[in-house]
Amino acid sequence: MPSGLRARLRRARPRRALRPLLATLAVLAMAAPVTGVAPAAQAAAPATDFEQQVLFKASQETGYACFRIPAVVQTTKGTLLAFAEGRVNDCTDAGDVDLVLKRSTDGGRTWGPLQVINEGAGDTHGNPAPMVDRETGRVLLAETWNPGKPGGGNCDVPCERTPHLQYSDDDGRSWSKPRDLSDQILPEHWNSWYATGPVHGIQLEGGPHKGRLVFGVNTETWNGSRVTDNHAALIHSDDGGDTWKVGATDSWPIEQDGTFRQKPSEVTLTEISDGAIHVSGREQDGTDLGHRTQAVSRDGGASFTGKFRALPDLYAPQVQCATVRTEQRMLLSCPADPDRRRTMMVRSSYDEGRTWESVDRGTVVSTDWSGYSDLVAIKGSARVGLLYEAGAVDARDEIRFARFTDDWLKPRRGPDPTTPDLSLGAPGAAVLGGARQTAGRYGGALSFDGADDAVRLPYRSRLPLYGDEFTASVWFRYSAASGEHPMLWMGGVGTTQPQVWLRGEPESNRITGLMTARNGASPSRSAVVRTTSAHNDGKWHHAVLRRTGEEFSLTVDGTKTAVPAVPGSVSRTSGFGVHVGQRVDSRGHFAGAIDEVRVWNRALSDAELGRLNTAGTAVTPDTVLWLPMDRVNASR
Repeated sequence: MPSGLRARLRRARPRRALRPLLATLAVLAMAAPVTGVAPAAQAAAPATDFEQQVLFKASQETGYACFRIPAVVQTTKGTLLAFAEGRVNDCTDAGDVDLVLKRSTDGGRTWGPLQVINEGAGDTHGNPAPMVDRETGRVLLAETWNPGKPGGGNCDVPCERTPHLQYSDDDGRSWSKPRDLSDQILPEHWNSWYATGPVHGIQLEGGPHKGRLVFGVNTETWNGSRVTDNHAALIHSDDGGDTWKVGATDSWPIEQDGTFRQKPSEVTLTEISDGAIHVSGREQDGTDLGHRTQAVSRDGGASFTGKFRALPDLYAPQVQCATVRTEQRMLLSCPADPDRRRTMMVRSSYDEGRTWESVDRGTVVSTDWSGYSDLVAIKGSARVGLLYEAGAVDARDEIRFARFTDDWLKPRRGPDPTTPDLSLGAPGAAVLGGARQTAGRYGGALSFDGADDAVRLPYRSRLPLYGDEFTASVWFRYSAASGEHPMLWMGGVGTTQPQVWLRGEPESNRITGLMTARNGASPSRSAVVRTTSAHNDGKWHHAVLRRTGEEFSLTVDGTKTAVPAVPGSVSRTSGFGVHVGQRVDSRGHFAGAIDEVRVWNRALSDAELGRLNTAGTAVTPDTVLWLPMDRVNASR
């Protein structure tokens, strides 16, 4: 049977018997828009700076329970190809999974019917990693297969997964029979987990390796009893995809107790202006701080210039993300909530991926739940396409396609105003929203409006408290009767990420302090201390959080509450930020005034705590931060 027909018709199965007919009827139909506008009206609507529609959704396609794992490329003829996993029985990772496709010939405004280009037939065929050979026009699709697991769920460890490749020479209308690439790019020691992408690969446009095709994989090693190593690697071909080689590889050992520094995975690649390959990856549960990690290759993907480096202050959950380069900037699509998969955001880099915009500077695509994504620069339209998982209830509800212009993204913002940090060698802290000076407990203080005002410290290696004893001191004044009022937040967020914070909870009539720590590979544990008053009387109060080897305590105006301390590090395995007046996920803000915020990486004695009630104590080497909060310096 010709491959084009095979892409549309498959072995008859009762649950899918109507799909060929439905596909034929839907040839001219466009995916339903997010807003619910009728397809015809949506197709006729004039282009705007931002447009969005639902592209894959189980209720719109017969025979599927869920669609996940988006990837998108543009062919040499300008056709957009949007790939996904069509999950037949449920939304789990290791069931009956097909690779499916939709095509657009008008830059993503309208889309053709769903094509099944690779049927799992009970097994899992997924992890699409498409790339385009600009010299021949061929579209290549790397993918990963594993036996399906009856009843759904995840693949058992070790998981028997093999890389495959198929291609299309007619703009995605028909596809070759997949071929197994194990003999070329699956070394024997990559025997526990193997995943292609999932995200678009690239073809190098310049330099000595011009024309080379490159995509990313992440793999693991199994020694017969446990996973011992994680590997992030680049796979490349210099003959249009006929043969492939394993190139740049970064391996990280997993210790006997299950801990490891990093586990770079689900890498996305972008060629930057000097011909180097910027590689950005997901990081999950490593002891290094951060959920995003990155590396660079300067020899066409043959090797990395160094180990992957985690980015503690690039807030994101543990999830696959995507990058692409435009004329003005480099873009990163990724959920912005550092705890859960929600709030899809596009962030910019103006130095080719070395640094990224903070969440207050990024552009929000949707505040819904959101997950995996891919980006494509749509040539001929001055637009970027974003294909991403999203849903009002669950990030796996549907896959949306958004188109936007550079003008829709937030413009580049200059430096923020700052307030001094008097600790040794510290730069000023950014003043966000419009926090302003007011009368303080000692001289001046900063006033916060409860909406978007905050102070954020730039990341530096002295800020994390790790497993040490610590003391945090804050003067506060507020009168709010409701809401959550974060005073100091250090570390991650949520129920499992290591963190330390202090906040007012007036509706519960209390001040609460929390520390979450993780010890080795054991699950994280939290200790919580609370007062019996919210102290929301509009007067100045002094709060001290302290961790010793035995207890975690909160002292407000000399009255102490203590609980047993939990062991482990309060600065590990998560994104990391230090904020005053704001939760690290921006979902809570303080309304009132804050003065004299100080943190030490040791437990101050009771006598030293007593002396904190007087101003003028000295900066010492164990002073992690010291914010007098007495002035705002204009940005320069």
